[in-house]
Amino acid sequence: MKKVIVLIALIVGTTAMAQQRKDGKRNSMKDMTAEQVATLQTKKMTLDLDLTDAQQTKILALNLENAKKRKAKMDERKAMRDSGERPKMTSEEKYAMQAERLDAAIAHKAALKKILNDDQYAKWEKTRKKRGDRDQMKEKRSKRK
Repeated sequence: MKKVIVLIALIVGTTAMAQQRKDGKRNSMKDMTAEQVATLQTKKMTLDLDLTDAQQTKILALNLENAKKRKAKMDERKAMRDSGERPKMTSEEKYAMQAERLDAAIAHKAALKKILNDDQYAKWEKTRKKRGDRDQMKEKRSKRK
């Protein structure tokens, strides 16, 4: 009987922990405004890259523009999902969406290269690469489950 109770407690505890992780960092950003997201991103970059005041202003503007675009896209997808109008995407639509996302990433990278000095840009690239590697590992782990 004790073993059954311990087993149930262990299962309940594990389930509770899994649900807490599910509501982790990314979901907390959904509730923020574009201005809040851009400000937090800029502050993180300032800490990582030792940005000057002029650089902070330029990067804040860039991050705000990107955050507004992302927020609009997210709201559009949410509205489609809520209305039930979410048709299956064709391969052309998928291609167009991927191309648009990559074009935006290229433009963002070029804008940052103009704002940051060489050392800052190299450090930004290095941290960006680490984050990408970490995300790929998470994706592989989630596919195995």
